[in-house]
Amino acid sequence: MKSPAKNPLRILFLHPNFPAQFRHLATVLAKDNNYQVVFGTNRREGKMTGVYKAIYEPSREASAHTHHYIRNLENAVLTGQAVYRMAEKLKGQGFIPDIVYGHSGWGPTLFIKDIFPKTELVCYFEWFYHAHGSDADFDPNEPINPNDECRIRVKNSPILLDLCSCDRGLSPTNWQRQQFPPEFHSKITVRHDGVDTQYFHSQPGAKLVLPRINLDLSHVDELVTYVGRGMEPYRGFPQFMEAVALIQQRRPHTHVVVVGEDRVAYGKNLPDGKTYKQLMLEKLDLDLSRLHFTDRLPYSEYLQVLQASSAHIYLTRPFVLSWSMLEAMATGCLLVASGTPPVLEVIEDGVNGLLVDFFSPQEIANRVDEALDNPEDMMGIRTQARETIVQNYDLATLLPQHLDWFLGEKKPVKSKGFGNG
Repeated sequence: MKSPAKNPLRILFLHPNFPAQFRHLATVLAKDNNYQVVFGTNRREGKMTGVYKAIYEPSREASAHTHHYIRNLENAVLTGQAVYRMAEKLKGQGFIPDIVYGHSGWGPTLFIKDIFPKTELVCYFEWFYHAHGSDADFDPNEPINPNDECRIRVKNSPILLDLCSCDRGLSPTNWQRQQFPPEFHSKITVRHDGVDTQYFHSQPGAKLVLPRINLDLSHVDELVTYVGRGMEPYRGFPQFMEAVALIQQRRPHTHVVVVGEDRVAYGKNLPDGKTYKQLMLEKLDLDLSRLHFTDRLPYSEYLQVLQASSAHIYLTRPFVLSWSMLEAMATGCLLVASGTPPVLEVIEDGVNGLLVDFFSPQEIANRVDEALDNPEDMMGIRTQARETIVQNYDLATLLPQHLDWFLGEKKPVKSKGFGNG
């Protein structure tokens, strides 16, 4: 491993995925000769110019014989051990970080203060689990039991260890910071990762044509869109599909595009092994010629979906706010979104989006009707949606602030290329 300059500030990012939330920070720092950037990850795919990638691999997964309350903790410990071994190799190569910035919860940051006791530890705190009052007990049809309550409490163990050992942390939204114990709030700054509003921009009159997957909707005037990492109840997929059935009955020329993988990204799988997509397709009478599943898309095609959207549906339990909602707003989408706490931090009904009851496919369909029947009246809401992101979540504004916060007093006085990411 070569140092890019004499006495550079050494940064170690830690995340099981790559580059995940640290993409923009790592990109900018790696361009600057004042910094040496290493990224510890479990993901072999992908590379970034100027970033040394260090792979860690847990020796095993949590044992099936481990009490189910603490399997999450055991996996975190195994991950922490793997990172410790990786860090020993980095030490052997002469790399001792000045700052470690890691995602809390999966365990990569657990033992950083043991291997690098003088290093500043910064944690990205995305979520703190609660049995009551947020995601777990949100659906009245899925009541939690005493086992759930105890398991959820213990699930916070690696996060609590990080809260104690870190020097400071960051949460992307006020709602997400609010989930953490009040006694740790002084350690947590709220700052979103930011949306690239130059990339995510509107394209008036855009039509959706994706030759790679043989999707040509250039003839379609009404296009309803939905985006998710997976297809699960956490992001309202069942309610969305029920709304699609109603929309198709009312609007014979409307097409629907669903972007995402046929899997569960958050929450539980169905006990019978079916996916929620399979379940809803079996349950509902749908016109499949007007319902298009694209699977996961590269960013360029994902952007085209948003730009061609007539109405974009975003539903979420009281949980982590999706980047996709903010990206859709930046693109000028007409958002039909659930009136749940993470959304309410950003959306005001009738101003920059249309709010609906998460559990009401009827209301979702009604508001889609409202959006599609009054396109001219909705232009102001579309404009205000983008303006909300430009004013409050723009990467160009937030990234320099994020860098200043992250580097603090360690920021060099003179820096080439700083903030040009």
